[in-house]
Amino acid sequence: MMDEKAYIALFDTFSNTKIGVIGDIMLDTYWWGNVDRISPEAPVPIVSLQKKEIRVGGAANVVLNLRALGVPTTLFAIIGKDAEGTELMSLLKKEGINTNYISSSESRATTNKVRIMGRNQQMMRLDHEHTHDISMAEEEILLASFYAYVDAEKPAIIILEDYNKGVLTPRIIESVISYCNKKGIPTSVDPKQKNFLAYKGCTIFKPNLKEVKEGLKISIGEVNLGNLNKVHTALHQSLQNTISFITLSEHGVYYANATDQKLIPTHIRNISDVSGAGDTVIAVASLVYASSRNMLLAAEIANIAGGLVCELVGTAPINKNVLQLEVVKLLVK
Repeated sequence: MMDEKAYIALFDTFSNTKIGVIGDIMLDTYWWGNVDRISPEAPVPIVSLQKKEIRVGGAANVVLNLRALGVPTTLFAIIGKDAEGTELMSLLKKEGINTNYISSSESRATTNKVRIMGRNQQMMRLDHEHTHDISMAEEEILLASFYAYVDAEKPAIIILEDYNKGVLTPRIIESVISYCNKKGIPTSVDPKQKNFLAYKGCTIFKPNLKEVKEGLKISIGEVNLGNLNKVHTALHQSLQNTISFITLSEHGVYYANATDQKLIPTHIRNISDVSGAGDTVIAVASLVYASSRNMLLAAEIANIAGGLVCELVGTAPINKNVLQLEVVKLLVK
């Protein structure tokens, strides 16, 4: 594709590529412990708790990945006015993330996913959250701040990160994409089932294979270029999106636009945990596309990045230096 100097030059542009992220943010809590016996009270393992760890998740993890790559990133979200929300804001500020556009609501609970880990394996997950749509007044606040940001900062791309927690309502989705299209700013979408077909007119639409099957209510069969091209056609007919970008787990990634389609195989990895891999993929693909307008390049690098973070346990951001070295190693011919 490119030589080593060209990839290094590309990575150097990241620090000048402004990106806005809007969507559902949350806490990812990990309780780590040892398991060596079964409870006498019920047939369940007893986890002897050793340590607790709290990380940012959802759209905040997308932002964390972008910040790790040196990208000036702004986050738009609404959280609960609760202890978890205070803790989440503290973590974001600690990571140097701008929290000026995050609002707190009395009517919501900040999503907290508590994972109980034994022997480096997830044994149980406890979710505390509210998933109803934000109110019309909260929509107004979010959109006003978003419009002001776009006009002032002129970002290179906007990422909509949907976790079905209520921030990305149909009105927010339509308004954000419409405003970006009017301003000539591409949009990149990581969808979930509830609003799957609401993202009309977006630039990059990035579901995974399971989400495509559920969202379009289709059976895909064998994962090959022909079947995936049919999926792109169906997505484009419904959404009028410019690019379809589908993550395929062990099969790699697929992208298609009006003139080009490609299935890119995965690179063999020692997989420890797939948590947060989708966040890394949408972050890297959106960033590279915004910097280069080359979707093949974006798909290739995002595919590598997703594999790298799967080697880590729990949600963790990509390391810029490690990614750059791996990209040069795998893509320079």
